[in-house]
Amino acid sequence: MPTVELTKDNFEETVTGSDIVLIDFWAAWCGPCKMFGPVYEKAAERHPDIVFGKVDTEAQPELAATFQISSIPTLMAVRDRTVLYARPGALPPQALEELIGKVRAVDMEDVRRQAAAGAAGGN
Repeated sequence: MPTVELTKDNFEETVTGSDIVLIDFWAAWCGPCKMFGPVYEKAAERHPDIVFGKVDTEAQPELAATFQISSIPTLMAVRDRTVLYARPGALPPQALEELIGKVRAVDMEDVRRQAAAGAAGGN
């Protein structure tokens, strides 16, 4: 599946309507972003069941601000509307594949239990 351009208009619908969404925050002037782009595109082709979104931080400053993006590229992994990973830096292909495997392997019931315990003051 090709990557999807995410904007303030389609972001919420895309993230809530998909099980797993990877989001690449980038900008055209960013050298590391240009290097990471093809790696991200190839991963999107290998994993058609995952939504690979791209947020151009220059065109979508509101989204960048909402997620406090201060360095690009920043990769975010969202599963079941829960952010599981959000870190700046371009990943090499193998590291991106490992991250995808880890996101797939997360026990989301356990994540929800921990979140509920934290919200109830149980930490």
